[in-house]
Amino acid sequence: METLLNAIPQETLLVIGAYGALGAAYLVVIPLFLYFWMNRRWTVMGKLERLGIYGLVFLFFPGLILFAPFLNLRMSGQGDV
Repeated sequence: METLLNAIPQETLLVIGAYGALGAAYLVVIPLFLYFWMNRRWTVMGKLERLGIYGLVFLFFPGLILFAPFLNLRMSGQGDV
């Protein structure tokens, strides 16, 4: 009696793994990097850098919206305004 993992061809498992890795990068890794980048450089970005970041925000919006409820990106030093 074969196990389920042995019944699936190796190529199929590689494709599933590739989809999983790309999905994790699209929904987790790159959006967290964008949050970090925007938080660090928000006040010193140039025009082209800001345009590029806005393009990436548009491209990776689904991942960014997943983390939005959990991240607080208020600028430090603002105090209670």
